Amino acid sequence: MPLYVSDYQLSDKMQEQARFAVVNRYTEEQIRDNIFKVVQELEIPVKRESIKVFNTNAVVKISMEYTVPVDLLFYHMDLHFSPSSENKAVI
Repeated sequence: MPLYVSDYQLSDKMQEQARFAVVNRYTEEQIRDNIFKVVQELEIPVKRESIKVFNTNAVVKISMEYTVPVDLLFYHMDLHFSPSSENKAVI
C-alpha cells in the first residue's frame, strides 16, 4: 500500500509543479530538480535522468516511468508506475 500512496503523492506534486512552472516560467532543469527532490523525499527509485520534462511558453509536460520490485513471502512481482502531468497556459 505505501507504494501506491507514494505514487499518488508524486502525481500530485507533478501536477502542482506543472501549474507553477507555467506561471513562474521555470526552466526544464528547475522543474526536473523540483520533481527529483520530491522523488528523493518519497524514496522512489527513479534516476534524475528518467524525469522527462517538455516546457514551452504554452505548455508544460512532466512524465516518468519506474518499476518497484515487491517480494512477498513466496511471490515476487514488479509494480510499474508511470505518473505524468500536463498544464497549458491560459493565454
